[in-house]
Amino acid sequence: MDKSARAAFLRREIERHNRLYYVEDAPEISDAEYDRLFRELQQIEEEDPSLRTPDSPTQRVGAPPVDHFETHRHLEPMLSLDNAFGEEELRAFDQRVKKALEQDDDVEYLAELKLDGLSMSLTYVDGLLATAATRGDGTTGENVTPNAKTVRGIPYRLDTEILGTIEVRGEVVMHKSVFEDLNRLRVERGDQPFVNPRNAASGGMRQLDSRMTAERRLNFYCYGTGACDETLADTQSALMQRLKEAGFPVRKEGALCRGIGALEKRIKEIEQMRPSLPFGIDGVVIKVNDIATQKRLGSTARGPRWAIAYKFSAEQAFTVLDAIEWQVGRTGVVTPVAHLQPVFVGGVTVSRATLHNFDDLSKKDVRVGDTVIVQRAGDVIPEVLGAVKDKRKKGARVPALPTRCPVCKTTLVEEEGYVALRCPNRKGCEAQIQAKLEHFVSRGAMDIEGLGEKQVARFLELGLLSDLPSIYRLKGHRDELIGLDRMGEQSVSNLLSAIEESKQRPLDRFVFGLGIRYVGDRTASDLAREFGDLASIQDADYERLLAVEGIGPKVASEVQEWFELEDNRVMLQALLDLGVSPAQTEARSEGVFAGKTFVFTGKLERFERSAAERAVTALGGKAAGSVSKNTDYVVAGPGAGSKLAKAEQLGVAVLDEEEFLGMLPEGTL
Repeated sequence: MDKSARAAFLRREIERHNRLYYVEDAPEISDAEYDRLFRELQQIEEEDPSLRTPDSPTQRVGAPPVDHFETHRHLEPMLSLDNAFGEEELRAFDQRVKKALEQDDDVEYLAELKLDGLSMSLTYVDGLLATAATRGDGTTGENVTPNAKTVRGIPYRLDTEILGTIEVRGEVVMHKSVFEDLNRLRVERGDQPFVNPRNAASGGMRQLDSRMTAERRLNFYCYGTGACDETLADTQSALMQRLKEAGFPVRKEGALCRGIGALEKRIKEIEQMRPSLPFGIDGVVIKVNDIATQKRLGSTARGPRWAIAYKFSAEQAFTVLDAIEWQVGRTGVVTPVAHLQPVFVGGVTVSRATLHNFDDLSKKDVRVGDTVIVQRAGDVIPEVLGAVKDKRKKGARVPALPTRCPVCKTTLVEEEGYVALRCPNRKGCEAQIQAKLEHFVSRGAMDIEGLGEKQVARFLELGLLSDLPSIYRLKGHRDELIGLDRMGEQSVSNLLSAIEESKQRPLDRFVFGLGIRYVGDRTASDLAREFGDLASIQDADYERLLAVEGIGPKVASEVQEWFELEDNRVMLQALLDLGVSPAQTEARSEGVFAGKTFVFTGKLERFERSAAERAVTALGGKAAGSVSKNTDYVVAGPGAGSKLAKAEQLGVAVLDEEEFLGMLPEGTL
């Protein structure tokens, strides 16, 4: 057999084994034998590059880097799904479907895994992969075709004849085993480990060098189609079978369920298998099975009326509590933090978790050495729910309440009306100083790029930072900064430029960055909008602060006390003397949103929530944190839950991101 024929045979054989492994889940050969075939094909193509075809399996190792991603407009929009967070909301969806169809009979649904990854749209023309694109805003995404070619389960050429153009939709995920392996290697190399498989997969697909994407060892599983020149099937389940025959991986957990009872049973079954799945899931996607019925039901601006995502509650896991550390925050509050034996929960390897405060710690009766239940609250914040007392070792001691600050050793105080212990050493406690600096430079506050947690700690240790004004004195230490390890001339210039740029941040972000207790970004925005400038906030008395909508007695008292402290006044004046000049965009009473109240909820993909809220206030409107009868609009993104439900209950107008952007004057966001 000549080299050309051998190469053709190897390509067919390797793709056949890829299908058996990734689509059929029925491998015929060992990994070592597969690697031998793959290396033989690589060697033939290296010796004679003319034998290397564009759809060769060897091309999955990655192509040379690109400068940027081109945009790609989807032939059919990739809509978001509405969410159901419990059986009541699931039953409400079933009733809406029946009402729209004007029927009482049970509806047949297809229940599928809701994979926790990155949505992808693959365009095939006459059976060949033409384009792979991210979801983007649902209408336009990024063309990541070279990266997609490295992903396992994405065929270059379809196995069955599908003529014309077809968009195949699916999810790119990183398997848990791959995630653990890659993180182990990154730690050994001294690199920062990935946060979770979803972020690692998403970041991998957006690498400009597809060879780096190949190193992430990602997988693709399809869940449906977009635009298609021909009718492939009459039902969703038949469509998935047709896609599997074409060479796409389709998860076997998908099941037909007739009626709400069968649907609820299947959801419980999937939730029970969640820990044993090779990748993370965060729910179940439910679709009306009959495609003609799907078309009858249609879609809203946000998503299809014939489908919904049932979201699981936070995932839990068991692990051992190795130690309890007392941590000091920027306001001096001392809180207990659990150090855990690492455990994979909710898509993340968790080794630290919050215990909130001493009262909470006492109520949960958690002790060092206990086997504890860990949960990611809202699939975000790890927390210890409690101990498995049947597994408690004899002699386990109740944690002692600290009497001194774990950092500066100052005697802690317990304020009347508060459950928290506080370190009163505002000026001398290094932990408070570092936390205040980190908060001030953070993205939601002054957003000083290049001055992250590690740099703040490093500069504190070297004496380059000591308080907030010292940030703006760093330019006087330019030569000293350049002399530090990993701080070349360009990086120092970038840092100093970012510091200089931050002097003109909006007033609300500056106030938020000050770290006043109970003053979050929304309260800071309320203060900035009400008073207009820093001096007016600083001079406002308790009654004037209490008159601000959304500010209660506790917040008003805290704000007044903070600005009355002489140390804080001196610090603020020092910032102003160094050129910090927070700017407030005044609300225009004649703006397009004059008298209108907006609430933003869910995951917003086109813009940051804080930027949208500032735009609303700048145009005369108000951005609120909760939905009421006085709310005019709710802007809902994917994952919108109780606020969206309340808006629908009260009859408040609901907008998606595109509709909100359409209301803004050009160039606002």
